[in-house]
Amino acid sequence: MGTLIQSLPDLPVFFSFFFFIYLLAQFLVFRNWSPNVRPEASSCLISLFHGTPAVFLASYAIIIDPNRGFSSPNTAIQAAVLDYSVAYFLMDLIHYLIFFPSDVLFIGHHLATLFVFLTCRYVVYHGAYAILSLLVLAEVTSFCQNLWTLAGARRTDAKFAAKVYGFLSPPFYAFYSLVRGLLGPYFVYRMGEFYISGVADSVIPKWVWVSWMIVVITAISVSILWITNLWVELYRERKGKFEKKLR
Repeated sequence: MGTLIQSLPDLPVFFSFFFFIYLLAQFLVFRNWSPNVRPEASSCLISLFHGTPAVFLASYAIIIDPNRGFSSPNTAIQAAVLDYSVAYFLMDLIHYLIFFPSDVLFIGHHLATLFVFLTCRYVVYHGAYAILSLLVLAEVTSFCQNLWTLAGARRTDAKFAAKVYGFLSPPFYAFYSLVRGLLGPYFVYRMGEFYISGVADSVIPKWVWVSWMIVVITAISVSILWITNLWVELYRERKGKFEKKLR
């Protein structure tokens, strides 16, 4: 309880930061954008302020921990990075509940992600190495993805946005496929192999790590399905343009 009380101020500060960025996006940065795309753009902006910083912060928090491992106790900086991400996902969850309440997939994703972060941070106080490593793998593509999403939101009414979208699509898809299709599954395999052995059950109860594994495997599976569909769409689009040139 003492640890929880001591760390509580982090969440309001981080949440206030993301809330400020979100308001800035809605009423200043994207004020001239169509109301139909402004909410999505605002979500992208707070994601930009979370994703890349989270990669560097999480990587640093992992590297400086000499006792890092799948069942190692969370360090103070690891706990702070978890709080930073909790604040972001809370803000983005509120965004989706207000503007896209029918988007069950994203809302479910955010709720599941919050469950993983919160149990690691406030329930078991162990396993941040595993969770932050997954955070790095999840967010290392976020900068490119957010630029791609912003360009996609304006590609129908801005030629430059359409060109950026077309230019970014292949390298973004390739990078995302590498991370989510190869590196992510490999790390999850190593993570599952460790927890299944039972060596962490004394500090991370079975119900916790099993829940983590279910959430992570589901998220990776959905990501692979998503990027596969994008590759198919890109192939059909390029094939259609090529056939049109031959006519």
